[in-house]
Amino acid sequence: TLPGEAEHAAEGVRRGGYVVSEAAGGRPEGILIATGSEVALAAEAQALLERAGHPVRVVSLPSWELFRQQPQAYRDRVLPPDVRARVGIEMASPLGWREFVGTDGALVTIGRFGASAPGSRVTAEYGFTPEHVAEVFRSLIRSASV
Repeated sequence: TLPGEAEHAAEGVRRGGYVVSEAAGGRPEGILIATGSEVALAAEAQALLERAGHPVRVVSLPSWELFRQQPQAYRDRVLPPDVRARVGIEMASPLGWREFVGTDGALVTIGRFGASAPGSRVTAEYGFTPEHVAEVFRSLIRSASV
């Protein structure tokens, strides 16, 4: 767990998803959604974005199945429907992520197979850096649709 997250993690994992880190000021301009180790990456991108004046929320979504079973009110608290600038971060396939990022959201995922290099180089090549995630979010904000 990340610093300050432990008190929310146990209950949040049981519910399939939860807010890891709230946006500065409490009202998010957007949401970074991740699972597993990608949550730390989302938190790093959040820090970059907030320094640039973009308050974003970080959500951990470890179980889509459990999250779908939660009451709509809970799901809406975690992923407010009116916050459409969303970036899904997953070091795997993009399949299924549109349900959570919406049609206006963006994905930082891997849609191909076969890269071979040291781990840090591969992750950077695929865009799994805080700087790239932050740039993907900023491009959403610049677009007219969100």
